[in-house]
Amino acid sequence: MIRGITDLTDIDLGEAIEWTRGDALEWLLGAPLQILITLVVAVVARKLLHRSINGFVRSSVARGDAARAERGADLGAKAERALARATGAAHERHRQRTTTMGSLLRSISTIVVAVIAVLTVMSIVGIPLAPLLASAGVGGVALGFGAQSLVKDYLSGIFMILEDQYGVGDLVDTGECVGTVEEVSLRVTRLRDFEGVVWYVRNGEIIRIANRSQGWATAIADIPFSYREDVDEVTEIVREAVAGMETEDGWRDVLLEAPKVLGVESISSGTVTIRVLVTCAPDEHWGVQRELKRRVKDACDDRGIAGPPILTGGGQP
Repeated sequence: MIRGITDLTDIDLGEAIEWTRGDALEWLLGAPLQILITLVVAVVARKLLHRSINGFVRSSVARGDAARAERGADLGAKAERALARATGAAHERHRQRTTTMGSLLRSISTIVVAVIAVLTVMSIVGIPLAPLLASAGVGGVALGFGAQSLVKDYLSGIFMILEDQYGVGDLVDTGECVGTVEEVSLRVTRLRDFEGVVWYVRNGEIIRIANRSQGWATAIADIPFSYREDVDEVTEIVREAVAGMETEDGWRDVLLEAPKVLGVESISSGTVTIRVLVTCAPDEHWGVQRELKRRVKDACDDRGIAGPPILTGGGQP
């Protein structure tokens, strides 16, 4: 009797073990294998995306180096040295900001791949995704309508940073105001104008941007004198006054070329105006203009050249 019971128990356990092994093998070849494949594909996709982003960052930095070298070659050897000094910080800023954008893109790609992998795994294990995706779709549409301006600001900020249109310390004209950039974020740009007023400009509202701190600047000095003076004589005095300024200490690294006397710019109300132009380092044109005018004024005083006539109330000199 006991022996029979023992044999029956052995048969039941054997059948149970055999069924469990077959079921386990079928289960392992089903959902777990699919989940494993999904995770492997997600890891490979993440690595490929990161490699592409890193390649884009390297090519962007290389293009910045090439553009900087080309600008220097166009202006000559002396200009190249001055331009390198003037734009060295900007170039380093461009490299750092490009690297930062690469890090941001890598994080975004990782999140996107992870979300897709999680949804795929949930679908494999049998969790219904339709209600979840429907709710997410409705929420996404509502958020899109309510925050479309915010999304526009962020996208514009990303492209501004990626293209390095401007950075902290640059003098820019946004159309609404002209000022020095104090802070750049993905949503807003903070400027301080010449009167000390702080402006907060949304990136999505900036249609055009004029950066006066990239590459080089042009200093223009208009020199007025009396209509009765000889134009050729005054032109020669102006040329002598500004000659050699690019080789002097204090101006050698500021001026990218010798000042050019362009000639007569305008004639009105008994006044003749001669224009002087010089290419200089960015943000240095104001000081260069003042120095040009000072030198020409001193030279004209030494040679007895009369300035523009003073108009009376009737408008006649």
